[in-house]
Amino acid sequence: QVQLVESGGGLVQPGGLLRLSCTASGLNLGSRAVGWFRQAPGKELEGVICISSEDDIKYYIDSAKGRFSCSRDHAANVVYLHMNKLKPEDSGKYVCVTDVEMCGGLGESAWGQGTQVTVSS
Repeated sequence: QVQLVESGGGLVQPGGLLRLSCTASGLNLGSRAVGWFRQAPGKELEGVICISSEDDIKYYIDSAKGRFSCSRDHAANVVYLHMNKLKPEDSGKYVCVTDVEMCGGLGESAWGQGTQVTVSS
């Protein structure tokens, strides 16, 4: 059974940093395109960033460029979302998704439950 579990969210002050983790069971993340999406209260789900199976990074939104990045730990079967210079508008539930088309996947397949990020002073 495929399962994605996100962790690492929390409350952070503006300008701070967080590292989110997407841990998989039942599939090998290392061979997949993995994306991070977020949803703020009252707003639509939006893509943020993704990493291809060749570890190329692409951005869905310009506001993430220069502040967010992704990396993998193949041994641990984890994909990370590194966020710095966080802003209040980055707040929301962050969800990892496999096989995202933006990064060369065949179409979004597995979704995690998400981890909450709140940027506030």
